[in-house]
Amino acid sequence: MSTHDAPPNPYLAPRRTADESRELEARVAKLERALTDRGIVTRETLDRVVDLYEHDIGPMNGARVVAHAWCDPEFRARLLDDATAAIAELGYSGLQGEHMVAVENTSDVHNVVVCTLCSCYPWPVLGLPPTWYKSPAYRSRVVIDPRGVLADFGLTIPDDVEIRVWDSSAEIRYLVLPEPPANADSMDEEALAALVTRDAMIGVAKVAAG
Repeated sequence: MSTHDAPPNPYLAPRRTADESRELEARVAKLERALTDRGIVTRETLDRVVDLYEHDIGPMNGARVVAHAWCDPEFRARLLDDATAAIAELGYSGLQGEHMVAVENTSDVHNVVVCTLCSCYPWPVLGLPPTWYKSPAYRSRVVIDPRGVLADFGLTIPDDVEIRVWDSSAEIRYLVLPEPPANADSMDEEALAALVTRDAMIGVAKVAAG
């Protein structure tokens, strides 16, 4: 099933109305003014945090890890053996990435990640978690009916492929190493990284050919 044929994804439905969003934005603006007026934080610091998550901390880091693993068999082996150390080789480490585990998708096994308790997530390689990842609907249902949840994302997994659901926690955070696209051998590492999406590294999507 392609994403065009799939029914609307229930996990992507807006969680707030337009009025609720405007009210929240106003509250955030008031909080920012209170913090800056009292000298607790500067406007420049807040802007820098936003800039970090937009340009330096996000799925592009994880995509580089995945592409490097596809291109370098020795790195791939280290990633699957000790993801924390292997990821740190590429310069990605820190808060929410202290204990990482990489799980590999193959023709026989498909992995998907959830945090059933809250929203534990590997910030250094994926940035901040998407809203749907934090939703009670996803967190509760994916462990019971993973095929159904993946189908909601437009991803149909054959019955003969095992689905493994990994529960991230404060102790361990997971990164899915997706299967490479069919034409991976004809592409360089940079081009491959551009194909890797956040959702593929969570396990709710596959990597499309370039």
